[in-house]
Amino acid sequence: MPLKKIVKTTGDSPKLVVIWLHGLGADGNDFAPVVPEFNIKGLPLKFVFPHALKIPVTINGGMTMRAWYDIKSMDINQRADLAGVLNSEKLIHQLIDEQVELGFTTDQIILAGFSQGGAMTLHTGLRYKHKLAGLIALSCYIPSSDQLPLNENNANKNTPVFLGHGTFDPVVPFHLGQAAKSTLVTSGYNIDWNEYPLQHGVNMDEISDIREWIIKYHKS
Repeated sequence: MPLKKIVKTTGDSPKLVVIWLHGLGADGNDFAPVVPEFNIKGLPLKFVFPHALKIPVTINGGMTMRAWYDIKSMDINQRADLAGVLNSEKLIHQLIDEQVELGFTTDQIILAGFSQGGAMTLHTGLRYKHKLAGLIALSCYIPSSDQLPLNENNANKNTPVFLGHGTFDPVVPFHLGQAAKSTLVTSGYNIDWNEYPLQHGVNMDEISDIREWIIKYHKS
């Protein structure tokens, strides 16, 4: 069954679609309020904010909440439930396919996400078999970096990637974002790295930088 979602646009006949994945325990409403900040003259955008499925989350005492995968441990090497990651990857493929069926090409689709959603953005986007317009991964890490070199797909080798992270993040420590950057730079990806003096969240400076990044790569 397709994921439920919120859809917003900044103008008629959008030229790009941004599929934005929320963090653990949130839903698609979390980032929907930022849409007006992306009112770019000459570049109307369509935003899709899906709601992840509700699943039990181990580190939260098995409480059921919206999550892209279970988090079994605070140890980064054991944090992500790979089976859950792979299941959500399929659901994200469905979200992309829905937009293609509506007439968009994959290289008109930006995959974005915060925290767990950012981890899913990197996992899915780097392995996706068709060219995407860009990846935006905020306050996150690569959930399966040990298998990334074996599974990366060259279709998105040159796709621009925006990475943003708070330097005081207590949930996904700053060094994990830096590690993701290092892994991707070493693998030859096109990385725009951005750091902010905040904890686990997104501020208006980061939203502004994302807006300028979209303009840089996609406004002709």
